[in-house]
Amino acid sequence: MILFVDSLTVIDFSYLCPRRGAVGESWITDIVLHGELNEESMVLDFAKVKKQIKRIIDEKLDHKLAVPSALACNAKHSEGRFEFDMQFDGNHLAMNAPEEAVCVVEGNEINEANAIAYLKSVIMPHMPENVKDLDITLRPEAATGFYYHYSHGLKKHDGNCQRIIHGHRSLIGVKLNDISMPRLQKQWADKWQDIYLGSEEDLIDPSLLQYLTAHDKDYAFAYTSSQGYFELAISKSRCDILPCDTTVECIAEYLASQIKLQNPHDKVEVRAYEGVGKGAIAYA
Repeated sequence: MILFVDSLTVIDFSYLCPRRGAVGESWITDIVLHGELNEESMVLDFAKVKKQIKRIIDEKLDHKLAVPSALACNAKHSEGRFEFDMQFDGNHLAMNAPEEAVCVVEGNEINEANAIAYLKSVIMPHMPENVKDLDITLRPEAATGFYYHYSHGLKKHDGNCQRIIHGHRSLIGVKLNDISMPRLQKQWADKWQDIYLGSEEDLIDPSLLQYLTAHDKDYAFAYTSSQGYFELAISKSRCDILPCDTTVECIAEYLASQIKLQNPHDKVEVRAYEGVGKGAIAYA
């Protein structure tokens, strides 16, 4: 017997890529359970599927930074902390954070196949005996518009959004005087492709980093939140500094204000997404 659940959850996370650095991603997750009927004539109760499997995915990959085990990034794991320091495409990226902010996945790079293998390995031990196999599909949103991959961290958030490198694959919508503007959507999607969005108030002098060594052309970020102390050093060319927090509400307002500067006589509407199917709308 086969039981399926489409769109069980959306995994919002970032992963390290040897060519692109930290890449924000959002994967819609579908699952298929293979097994025998239990005493209730079910493979597994739908409510239990959604609650149990989603909880495991949330704990193991969602809102984390996925690091390939074989990536040359000088990874260090000690005393409950994880650190890496890497070069990519002429740029620099380094992070030190509590180990809960990171997920190490076997392989040279992160892709759907090895992420699925990892998730299956952590989910199956928690399945009842009558569940014999599990298929997982990870898929990006089928989007026809313009989108960008971004990473960020929200130090004021009580949950896992406070982790300094996690991210999303996000659509962007822009209207001027109620007319959609693909040109402006593409402009910002290109500008923010694989970007790290940092908050101005989290910037520190690089000499104040406790664990990392910043390069000459790096920004340095650090903050303490409820999950611990986080540090980041990143090439300025791969980062955009916002004069506000990097919540989706603030991102939408920032985009609207920047577009208004270029179009002062037009009514501006920005629809900024945070992953799949959710976001914020701002006007200027």
